[in-house]
Amino acid sequence: MLLYHGSDHIIEKPEFGAGKKHNDYGRGFYCTQNIELAKEWAVSEDADGYVNKYSIYTSKLEVLDINSDKYTMMHWLGILLKNRIFTLTTPLEREAKQYILDNFNISLDGIDIVKGYRADDSYFSYARDFISGVISYEQLSKAMRLGKLGEQYCLISKKAFAALEYTGSEYANFKEWYPRKMLRDMYARKGYKDMEKESYRRGELYISRIIDEEMKKDDLRI
Repeated sequence: MLLYHGSDHIIEKPEFGAGKKHNDYGRGFYCTQNIELAKEWAVSEDADGYVNKYSIYTSKLEVLDINSDKYTMMHWLGILLKNRIFTLTTPLEREAKQYILDNFNISLDGIDIVKGYRADDSYFSYARDFISGVISYEQLSKAMRLGKLGEQYCLISKKAFAALEYTGSEYANFKEWYPRKMLRDMYARKGYKDMEKESYRRGELYISRIIDEEMKKDDLRI
């Protein structure tokens, strides 16, 4: 499998144990199979970057694919809420977080690579709105498809890092790729803004209903 990592510098040998602890799937090395997305990640508003290229054989690695049919959006939320740090301001938010962690938590013990949605700031706000009761589960699922978010791969074990082979890098110009990055984000935000968030959608699954009816991971409604 070919993987790409966007950065402001060349990374020939990623360091195990480095990186921020409170990223989507915890501390790890985040990559994508989409080189264009990696170029967007690599640049900032006024600085160029690099796409670092790697190859990795996954046949002997344990890959957790959160987007597979085995899991639901609630499982993705469980990992996200466990790792991301944010202030819970209402009783519903506190109850929702605990309920999701208790019933949809996935252990990463023995996992080498986590594959799933990438939750940048705009997409994390969708998850926040869901646990706040602002949007339904159906709306959250729709919102996550806005802006062609794509999937990310997070290498979390020494075994995965050892299997990663650097194959080169490619320069990314911020004048070309930053506008594309902003356009993708704008499309996602506009699509979310156009959703009917202010009206109650009768019959859909809001977090309060999921909690009240004690829906679990094997519930076909989720």
